[in-house]
Amino acid sequence: MIEFNYQNNFEPLGDLEYSNWLNAVAVSEQKTIGNLSYVFCSDEFLLEINQSYLNHDNYTDIITFDYNEDGLLNGEIYISTDRVVENASRFRESETDELHRVMVHGLLHLCGYPDKTNEEKDVMRKLENEKIKMFHVKQ
Repeated sequence: MIEFNYQNNFEPLGDLEYSNWLNAVAVSEQKTIGNLSYVFCSDEFLLEINQSYLNHDNYTDIITFDYNEDGLLNGEIYISTDRVVENASRFRESETDELHRVMVHGLLHLCGYPDKTNEEKDVMRKLENEKIKMFHVKQ
């Protein structure tokens, strides 16, 4: 089950469309989603989480809490919609494309992909691009 929670006025296009896409991404990685929660929030909300739980004092676009168990993808993915809007402008992407990138980025972390080294970041970016293309494919 995938839940979408909104701590601000931001809402994606449609929960069912996003759920179908994210489930298809998981299946493409031979994974199954158990309980997954996306929380769309402000910079300040995510900064507080970053400080409280990760001891980081900086803004970020996403924080993923991995609660995987019994072979199922379980977790909470917090996304700063403020960062999505700013990064879209900075990288000359549409806000929708940037939102998709961040959403799938969190799911790929739950699938086991790290992004600490440059090589891992390259793999992550390639996978993000591949999975974003799946969004408009009928499931």
